[in-house]
Amino acid sequence: MKLLSILTAVLIAAATPVLAETVKIGVVPGVYGDSVEALVPEAKAQGIDLQVIEFSDWTTPNEALQAGDLDLNYFQHKPFLDNAVKQKSYEIVPIGVGTLANIGIYSLKYKDFASVPDGAVVAIANDPVNQGRGLLLLQRGGLITLKDGVGFRGTLDDIIENPKHVTFKEVEGPQLARVTGDVDLALGYPHFIIAAKTFDPGSALIFSGIDDKQFAIVFAANKAKADNPALKKVVELYQTSKVVREAIAKGFANNPKLYTIAW
Repeated sequence: MKLLSILTAVLIAAATPVLAETVKIGVVPGVYGDSVEALVPEAKAQGIDLQVIEFSDWTTPNEALQAGDLDLNYFQHKPFLDNAVKQKSYEIVPIGVGTLANIGIYSLKYKDFASVPDGAVVAIANDPVNQGRGLLLLQRGGLITLKDGVGFRGTLDDIIENPKHVTFKEVEGPQLARVTGDVDLALGYPHFIIAAKTFDPGSALIFSGIDDKQFAIVFAANKAKADNPALKKVVELYQTSKVVREAIAKGFANNPKLYTIAW
């Protein structure tokens, strides 16, 4: 009877489904969201119910993470996160590295910076860090000069020379791809351009280059959950998944000059 009881207990245990641990992750449309979606089946096989929640802006994912409505987000690079933490006093930290996207200055009207007319309108990101990155590209293109040393933290107030009198239209980063045709020049993110299907993401007048890994997208978590094994497992699975790498390549139109694997 004792042996029968043990066997019964084993059979019951084997028939009882293991409850998956839920991990809610915030993403933005395009390659970041798609690559995380590609991970869902593999995460499930590892006992993690990965729930992907899409946002259309760069503010709400951190608000939701801080409030505890998310366990992770995956949309921002560390300088952007550092600035958000400084401004909002978030208790948010990076726990893993993802993809590094190249950015560029695009135009649907002109083939080079020399052709840009006096008084041209330039659409640029409205957040401090990405605006600074765009201004550095415009400086490299010869349109403006920034104060010495401001780097990617530069803002419109740091422009000291503007010989073509270009004016600026500040736009939420994810929306830049949609306004490029309405202005003379626009800062652009290839993954958003691909998602919007508006124009060739490889057609930038100038690219930022893909070697500056400080701008790689990070997985971010609330500081109190930074050591959570399930969250660390999601990052590990993402970084080792063949399916994820295929989704990343597809999300960047299989164009290796638009991105690099940063981990």
